[in-house]
Amino acid sequence: MNRSQKEKAVAEFKKIFEAAEAVIVTQYKGINAGAITDLRSQTRDSNVSFKVTKNRLIKIALADSVYENIIDLFTGPTAIAYSSDVVAAAKVTNEFAKKNENLIIVGGALKETVLDINGIKQLASLPSLPEIQAKILGIFSAPARKIAIVAAAPATQLITVTKSYEGAKEVA
Repeated sequence: MNRSQKEKAVAEFKKIFEAAEAVIVTQYKGINAGAITDLRSQTRDSNVSFKVTKNRLIKIALADSVYENIIDLFTGPTAIAYSSDVVAAAKVTNEFAKKNENLIIVGGALKETVLDINGIKQLASLPSLPEIQAKILGIFSAPARKIAIVAAAPATQLITVTKSYEGAKEVA
């Protein structure tokens, strides 16, 4: 890498850290290319990004950022999973790490809050933003659905009585 490529990489990492709500740091020593491709596919499906890092460059990018407190996590072959959804990055990396022992979660952060492995596992156990939105929508739509059923019940009963009455007239 020449100097301009390094500067471009540092600028890219800075943009990533400015936009990310959560960053999970992993080590991928011994993981094959097929597994990395599978992980990237899973992260894409969850609106999470996964990027292999260059430690020296990422440490420069982390300086004076809200994620400066995780600089020490970048040793060895590292990669980051990041997302604007606080839970998604932790969920995807945690699930993948359970199935593939070569991906090791080192730690992470939610902006200024540093997370250890247990913190990431707890974060991964929380429902994701779409799950929470679906639950809230269900809570709000349930009363409206019940009101519609109750409001429609008298009309339904009236129609049933009218049809019964018409049927009785035709028989007589």
